Amino acid sequence: MKLHVIRSSSAVAAALVLALTAPAAADEIEDSINTALEAYQAGDIATAKGELDYVSQLLAQKQAASLGDILPAPFDGWTQEMTGNENMAGMAMFGGGLGAGAEYRKDGDSVEIQVMADSPLMATMMALFNNPAMAGATGGQLKRVGGQKVIQTQDGELQAVVHNRFMISVTGSAAADQKEAYFQAIDFDALQSF
Repeated sequence: MKLHVIRSSSAVAAALVLALTAPAAADEIEDSINTALEAYQAGDIATAKGELDYVSQLLAQKQAASLGDILPAPFDGWTQEMTGNENMAGMAMFGGGLGAGAEYRKDGDSVEIQVMADSPLMATMMALFNNPAMAGATGGQLKRVGGQKVIQTQDGELQAVVHNRFMISVTGSAAADQKEAYFQAIDFDALQSF
């Protein structure tokens, strides 16, 4: 029995050495697709579905990361912290979609930008933008900022629906003009081709 333990430890050590010295594994998405295909061909539908669900989540993470590319760089003197992981969890609570965000800070002021794509909440937001009376009932004012229709609250916070697919929210403690400046710095052209 003692010899068996030594062999097992040696086998584990050898596998660990091979894993550490082997070239980097293929792309995780590709590996999972191949595992799903192998499981499907073997008749293991549950494993195939589980792997494809996992692939779907990995692809959503990649797409959400690219959604973050539309966010503006911090202005002079400001810092930026990306908040994408928090958005993915929030999107799951609201039925899915993609999310990206960033928080900008300077001298105690903050501006937070949240972008959601393909959210089931889009229909509700579209109703607000298509009916100015409803926007007013929420305490906001419908106006244009940087060529985009937005609802602006009394605190200067902005809500916008862009290209009928993206919801953008700009909040924070900074002055309204700072929020508007950050909103206008969003790469709306990139959103159109996303």
